Amino acid sequence: MAGGKEIRTKIKSVRNTQKITRAMEMVATSKMRKAQDRMKAARPYGQKIRNVAAHLSKALIEYPHPYLVARETVKKVGLIVVTSDKGLCGGLNTNALRLAVGRMKQWRDQNLEIVVSAIGNKGLGFMSRNGAKVISSAHALGDTPHLEQLIGPIKVMVDAYIAGDVDEVHIVYTNFVNTMKQEPVCEQLLPLSGEAFGQPEHGYNWEYIYEPGAKTVIDDLMNRYLEALIYQAVAENMASEQAARMVAMKAATDNAEKVIGNLQLLYNKTRQAAITKELSEIVSGAAAV
Repeated sequence: MAGGKEIRTKIKSVRNTQKITRAMEMVATSKMRKAQDRMKAARPYGQKIRNVAAHLSKALIEYPHPYLVARETVKKVGLIVVTSDKGLCGGLNTNALRLAVGRMKQWRDQNLEIVVSAIGNKGLGFMSRNGAKVISSAHALGDTPHLEQLIGPIKVMVDAYIAGDVDEVHIVYTNFVNTMKQEPVCEQLLPLSGEAFGQPEHGYNWEYIYEPGAKTVIDDLMNRYLEALIYQAVAENMASEQAARMVAMKAATDNAEKVIGNLQLLYNKTRQAAITKELSEIVSGAAAV
C-alpha cells in the first residue's frame, strides 16, 4: 500500500489538473457562445445562396458555368477536410476523419484518385501520416474564421477542378446540432446539383434575367456560393469544437473530483492503519514492561 506522503502528492497533482480542466471548460464555454453567434449569423445567407445556386443549376442559361456542368466520367476526386487546430475536444476530429477515411476507401474501391485540402492542423497531420496527397492546407486559424485565410487553399482545389484535373469536390466537416451533439457530414461542393441539396424536382425550369450579362453575374454568384459554403463549414466546425471541448473538460473535471475522493479515502485508511499500528506497538511495549 502506498504511503501517506505519496497519496498526498497524488491528490495535489490531480487537484492541480482539475484546476486546469475547470479553467479550460470556462474558456470553452465563453468561446462557444461567440462561435455559435457567428455560425447562426452565417446560416441564413449560406442556405439562401445554396437555394439560388441549386435553382440556377436547373435554369436554361446561355452560359453553362463549369461549377454547374457534371463530368461524364469521374476519375479524380478532391476532398476538403475541416478539423480543429487543437485537441482536447473529445471525439470531434476522430469522427470527422473516420467519415473522411470511409469515403476515401469507397472512392479507392472505384479506382478513383484522391487529392486532399486540409483545413485545420489535426486533419493535415492525419492525412500526411496516412499517405494522402495533400495539395493545400490552412491552419492556425484562431478562434474566428477569416475568409482571407481560406481562399488560398480552396482556390488550389477549385483551379484543379476548372482545369479538369479534378472531377468532383467534396467537403467533410462537423455540423453543430446542439451543445451535446455534433455530427460529421460529407457534402458535394462541385459540380453543383439541385438534388444534392434536397431541391425537389419540378415540371418546369427556373428562368432568370441577367444584367449586365449572364457570364458576369453567374461567375460572381458561383464564387460567392463557394465562399459562403466554405465559411459556413468552418464556422460550424469551430462552434462544434468549442462545444465538444466544453463537454470534454467538464467530464475531466468531474472525473478528477471522483479520483480525489477515492485517493482521500485511501489516505484516511492508510493513516488510520498507521495510527492503529503505533497504538498496538505502545500497548505491546507497556505489557512487556
